Amino acid sequence: MDRNMILIFAVDNNWNIGYDGDLLYKISEDLKRFRMITEGNIIVMGRRTFEALPDKKALPNRTNIVLTKDKDYKAEGSIVINSLEELSPLLEKLKASSNKEMEVFVIGGGNIARQLIDYCDRAYITKVFKSFPADTLIPNLDLDENWQIINESEVFTEGDMLFKYVDYVRVD
Repeated sequence: MDRNMILIFAVDNNWNIGYDGDLLYKISEDLKRFRMITEGNIIVMGRRTFEALPDKKALPNRTNIVLTKDKDYKAEGSIVINSLEELSPLLEKLKASSNKEMEVFVIGGGNIARQLIDYCDRAYITKVFKSFPADTLIPNLDLDENWQIINESEVFTEGDMLFKYVDYVRVD
């Protein structure tokens, strides 16, 4: 598989992303940014992430791919695959049949991020300056010498949340 996927996650101070099958927090500006970046593209997620989507429905205006070991799993409005080996040919087929350049975003959860991080060449991370109770995390790119920050936004505030957007690129 080529290295051309993009991680897109919101993390807390400890790179946690979720608790009990849901996001740790919802920041409306970050959700709008997520939608703007991913619309018209391909998103890859695990079953639990799909089930955490609003009404357990595919995100609109995106090609939703759900990766699960459950061979009988159905995810309305999504393409369900059962192994990483199925992902590469599927992505090639989807990109070839599209009349525009489509990017592939890894959107969750932690297990999928760990499995696909080696196939990612960029990352859009929203850093929330807070720690939350969590049971799901992704690798900390700040501690990985193969990743480098290429852009950081100013710090924004929504409610009691301070956050900023940090873009990374793989350098190895």
